[in-house]
Amino acid sequence: MKNYFILAFGALIFTTFSCSMKKTELTSGIDFANLDTTMSPGVDFYRYACGGWMDSHPLTGEYARYGSFDKLAEDNKEQLKELITSIAEKKHEKNSVKQKIGDLYNLGMDTETIEKQGSEPLQAELQAIAKMTSKDQIPAMMADMQLTGSYPFFGIFGEADPANSSMNVAWIWQTGLGIGDRDYYLESATQPIREAYLELIEKMLALAGYADMVDMPGKEKQLAQEVLKLETEMAKIFMTKEDLRDPYKTYNPKTLAEFQALLPNFSVKNFLTPLQLENLENVNVGQIAYLEGLNNILYNTNLETIKAYLAWNIIDHAASFLSEDFVNEDFNFYGKVLSGKEENRPRWKRVVGIVDGSLGEAVGQMYVEKYFPAEAKERMLHLVDNLQLAMADRINNLTWMSDETKEKAIDKLNSMIIKIGYPDIWRDYSTLEIDPALSYYANVQRASRFESEYQLSKIGKPVDPMIWLMTPQTVNAYYNPTTNEICFPAGILQPPFFDMKADDAVNYGAIGVVIGHEMTHGFDDQGRNYDKTGNLSNWWTDEDAKNFDGRSKILVDHYNLIEVLPGTFANGVYTLGENIADNGGVNISYEALQKAKQEGRINGVMDGFTPEQRFFIAYANVWAGNIREEEMARRTKEDPHSLGKWRVNGILPHSETFIEAFNIKEGDPMWLAPEKRADIW
Repeated sequence: MKNYFILAFGALIFTTFSCSMKKTELTSGIDFANLDTTMSPGVDFYRYACGGWMDSHPLTGEYARYGSFDKLAEDNKEQLKELITSIAEKKHEKNSVKQKIGDLYNLGMDTETIEKQGSEPLQAELQAIAKMTSKDQIPAMMADMQLTGSYPFFGIFGEADPANSSMNVAWIWQTGLGIGDRDYYLESATQPIREAYLELIEKMLALAGYADMVDMPGKEKQLAQEVLKLETEMAKIFMTKEDLRDPYKTYNPKTLAEFQALLPNFSVKNFLTPLQLENLENVNVGQIAYLEGLNNILYNTNLETIKAYLAWNIIDHAASFLSEDFVNEDFNFYGKVLSGKEENRPRWKRVVGIVDGSLGEAVGQMYVEKYFPAEAKERMLHLVDNLQLAMADRINNLTWMSDETKEKAIDKLNSMIIKIGYPDIWRDYSTLEIDPALSYYANVQRASRFESEYQLSKIGKPVDPMIWLMTPQTVNAYYNPTTNEICFPAGILQPPFFDMKADDAVNYGAIGVVIGHEMTHGFDDQGRNYDKTGNLSNWWTDEDAKNFDGRSKILVDHYNLIEVLPGTFANGVYTLGENIADNGGVNISYEALQKAKQEGRINGVMDGFTPEQRFFIAYANVWAGNIREEEMARRTKEDPHSLGKWRVNGILPHSETFIEAFNIKEGDPMWLAPEKRADIW
């Protein structure tokens, strides 16, 4: 599905220390145990700054990647577990939020009942697919599947109109590849992954008993081969992830008649009616060529194969909520094969995640009351203001941008909506029913339907600026170009990213870069295409756009040369937005640090490190972590973020201030010649 969320560092609490607090009471914020001082900063700064942390936090079987960011997420899970289990231990009034949270958790933890049920919770859905006798039934079946969380062929959702960001419109988006990225289906190097995926489909179809339902006993392998063949044909016409980054390529407004004309072999009306969108007049088609190709696929593929594909989508979505035989097969592929994990997460973590995902803001309201101090919002706002001023100064001093575009850029910067901690208005979950008499899977389906109907209800209505795209307990942050907003949930506004007891040089290096990163997303290769109100608009002069593209290409070329594994290189085009944001975040927060120094709010040398050195060490420490090779390969293919090591060693050589802070010399691996350094924001 389309997703504007930009994963960044996150952001943390900021405070201005009282003038009465002596600077000598503050620590340097540098934990020497995190360092590897046997490594020269000029050779491998990531290892120098993070090697000690990496050595003391080896990967356990549960993790494909584990870093300081992940540690915070795990700490939050423990807090959520405490909240949820304390609720689940008691009886609550029917239809109350606590009843829903408690019963859903207890259902997920009742493994005895889940094991007895086996594949039974799936049977009604699979029987409905097995009984299909005509391709005319496909649209209605797809609609019902979308409501409960499966998205075969394509999906529909509500989001801001790029031409009128104050209104939500219906978006049509390519979906339905079980492995994920299209390249898994098309590259010769991923043949072993396809073979493992084929085995997964075969085993899952057998566990669910689907072949017997369609009078093809023992033919699971044949059905699996047909499903993989169908998905491969879909992958061939999927828009590439690189092209998906271009908002102009994915903005294709169509009338309903024009949408139908793209799919003459598919009844759009029969798809929209069960979704209560029969009166829809316009849609935005994200990928026109895909729908045109899909029309041919639907025409040329026999019904039994399409039915098997739909059944596989149901099973694949349901597997983690069923008995252990389903769970284990699911993990063997998605956990072991794709990510290299050795063991599944403990059940309580998986169930807490489902409760959190199903009743996110209800859980979040309780989380905020217990764990998020009220004064944190104001402290955070103060640091955001500091970073906005620093970015405005940098924009004004750009040598490559005209005054005309600078004025509009600063106007956009000053118009950004800032969301910190938690929403002012909480979601209403009163119409979501969690029934302990039903199966765990059935209740998860109810929660999925509740969420889907909520999201679809936005279509045709004004964009609500009060809505949050993440829950308060989320360890993440985002920039949304259609609302020109940056958001820092409460879940990430805590240590290790901000150290109340440390000199602010490290806080600017960690949380400051986080905020600068999110601000820069408004001006990366995607965000720069939207104006201050969130409309898709070219507010740049041709010369300024040309200069931006030229400077961005330096980052593209630089990352394309990074070999993350033997024969596997980073994707400079796909990761460009995040790399621009990292580059800008470092530059902007460093400038804010210099302002703080001039105001006498930063200590000098502490524990042998200058403020600038502490800044860059703190930045690197944000990305301290270990990762398996399988996960490195998967993330390089699927994740628009560079790997943690290269968010440090790939970005810092472009910073003249870093070069100076650690006396990096020409010939050092961390050295880049000035003409090869990207200087954008």
